[in-house]
Amino acid sequence: MIAIVDYGMANLRSVQKAFEKVGVPAEIVSRPEELRRADRVVLPGVGAFRDAIATLNGGGWVPAIKEFIGTGKPFLGICLGLQLLMEVGYEDGEHRGMGVLAGECVRFTVDQPPLNLKVPHMGWNALRWSAEIPLLKGLPQESYVYFVHGYHVRPRDGSILTCTADYGGPFVAAICKENIMATQFHPEKSQAVGSVILNNFATL
Repeated sequence: MIAIVDYGMANLRSVQKAFEKVGVPAEIVSRPEELRRADRVVLPGVGAFRDAIATLNGGGWVPAIKEFIGTGKPFLGICLGLQLLMEVGYEDGEHRGMGVLAGECVRFTVDQPPLNLKVPHMGWNALRWSAEIPLLKGLPQESYVYFVHGYHVRPRDGSILTCTADYGGPFVAAICKENIMATQFHPEKSQAVGSVILNNFATL
């Protein structure tokens, strides 16, 4: 069973429908203990790091998520669900993340001269990667996916495989470390490419 974590910070039905589109049932779960019966877990997210980590901590989700990751079963974070894996996030102050991965979540500075790009970053961007990432199996380089985010992660862990996109310079678009996978983009909004990614996750 694929469990989609409901902690009040995402359009969960969109993620669930995207899995259904590739013929894979996924269940939205609202209690941490339900993760123990899952074969795969998805942590989606839309919103602010501060509010999200407070909600995860308050609802008892953090130890349950870490326990699941410790089983070695596949785990997928989406957008905010990637950022929350880091040790610290700097949205609306400095806040401790789940600390599953070494690194930080920082704001884009591309809205400053000389680039003067809009933040948040919204739209379609191409992916690039140099090492094999299971989520991207079967996809060609320069595949386009959809982003909506004002913050991005900076992993410090050298064992993390990363995929990048460009917005005034390269930034981390996806990560993979053993059974932990996460995307800054939204596969559920990325049409055919996103379907390949979600099917890859479901069949790992």
